[in-house]
Amino acid sequence: MEAEIRLFYKNVREAEAVEKAVSPDNVKVPAGLFVKTTRRGSKVFTTIECETKLETFMATIDDLLSCVSIAEKAFSVAKKLK
Repeated sequence: MEAEIRLFYKNVREAEAVEKAVSPDNVKVPAGLFVKTTRRGSKVFTTIECETKLETFMATIDDLLSCVSIAEKAFSVAKKLK
């Protein structure tokens, strides 16, 4: 199974924040799972490849999107504090 998640932001700074927030999750993954996040301009791309169970694949996508959501909320709050 393979998925590519594409996220588009208003500016490079927001994209960098999301990339940095989710990239540490890419370091240690179980055998049979590959996760890679890259940024190109204001776009963030995450590729997930899973050779194990569907549950692992779905949980990985869910974890990624949860981390993205937290990062987006953080920079949304930071904007309001300016």
